[in-house]
Amino acid sequence: MKICHLTSVHSGLDTRIVIKECQSLARDGHDVSYIVPNEKNRTEYGVQIIGVSSNPRHPIERITKTTSNVFQKAKMQNADVYHFHDPELIPIGLKLKKLGKKVIYDVHEDVPEQILSKQWIPRMIRKFISNIVEKVEKKASRKFDAIVTATPHIEQRFKTYNSNTVTIHNYPLVEELAVENTKTDEIESSISQKGKVIYIGGIYRLRGIVEMISAVEESNDKSSVEFILGGKFAPPELEDEVRELSGWEHVDYRGQLNRIEVRQALGESQAGLVLLHPEPRFVVSLPIKMFEYMSAGIPVIASNFPLWKEIVEGNDCGICVDPLDIDEVSNAIRQLIDNPEFAQTMGKNGRDAVLELYNWEKESKKLIEIYNKL
Repeated sequence: MKICHLTSVHSGLDTRIVIKECQSLARDGHDVSYIVPNEKNRTEYGVQIIGVSSNPRHPIERITKTTSNVFQKAKMQNADVYHFHDPELIPIGLKLKKLGKKVIYDVHEDVPEQILSKQWIPRMIRKFISNIVEKVEKKASRKFDAIVTATPHIEQRFKTYNSNTVTIHNYPLVEELAVENTKTDEIESSISQKGKVIYIGGIYRLRGIVEMISAVEESNDKSSVEFILGGKFAPPELEDEVRELSGWEHVDYRGQLNRIEVRQALGESQAGLVLLHPEPRFVVSLPIKMFEYMSAGIPVIASNFPLWKEIVEGNDCGICVDPLDIDEVSNAIRQLIDNPEFAQTMGKNGRDAVLELYNWEKESKKLIEIYNKL
C-alpha cells in the first residue's frame, strides 16, 4: 500500500511516528511517507520525509495555516491510507475520507482532559473547549476506518465511537537504548565518586522539574548526586526560573538530545526519574520514558499512581514515591545511589520486563494487522 502519515505538531524524526510506526510499515513492504512541518525533503528509516512550511505565531495560526499546508501536500501524495497524529487534523482526515481514502486517527493523548491544563487557553473557557473537542472527536471518529490509541484508558472512550479501535503502546525498541551490563565493582567505583540520576523528556512544571531538582539538592546533604537533564523547557521562560534554584548547581543540563545521545546519557546513570504531578490525565498515562529507563537497564523512581505502581513494583524494577514529597523522592534517590547492587538488580528486572512484555516489536504486529485488514 501507499501510506502517508500526517502531523502539524510533531518533529521530523518523532520516535513513535517515524522510528516505530512508519519504519515498521516500510519494513513490511509498504511505500511510506511522512508530512511534517519545517523539514527538508529526504529519506530516513526507509520513510520519505516531506516538509511543509509552518511559522505560526500562535497555536490558532498553526491550526489554520499549517493544517491547510499539510492537506495540500497530502492530496499530492494520492496515498491509499492516511494516518494522522494530531486532533487539529481531524477536519483534514474528514476531507480525505470524502476523497475516498482510508483514514486512521492516532490518538496520543486524552485531548479533552489535556485542554483543561493548557496555559495558552484562558481558564474560563477551557471546559467549554474541552467539551467541544470531545464532541468533535466522537462524531468524526465514527467516520474513520480505524482508531489507534496510545493507552487502554483512551481506548475505552474511543471504542464507544468506533469498534475498530486498538491500543498500540508506545513501548521502546528492544535494542535501541540497551546499555551493556557493567560489573558491580565498576559501578561501586563510579558511584563512590558521584552518582547520577536522569530525566529526559519535555521539561514542564507539571512533570516535576522543580521537585526533581529540589530532591537532588537534598540528596547531596548525605550523598554525592548529579542530575542529568535532557529536553526542552516549556514555556521557555521556565528555564530562567529553574536556573535560579539553589539545586541547579547539581544539574548537568544537556539540552535536546538525539537518540544516540539519549542512550549515552542513560548509560551514565544509576536511576531514571519520572515524577509527573497527580493530574487526572497523567494518572492514567503510560509515559515512554519510564519504559526507556527500563529498556536501558536502570531502575525507575516513579510517581506512585496505581497504574504505574502495578508496572514498577509489579516487576520490582524501581521505587514509587509521592512526586510532591521532596523527602520521599530524595530518600529513593539515595537508596539507589548508595546501594549499587540493589540498583543493578532492579535495573536488570526492568530490562527483563521490556524483553518479555513492554517492547515495540510486539506492538508493531498489531499495527501491521490493522493495515492488513484495511
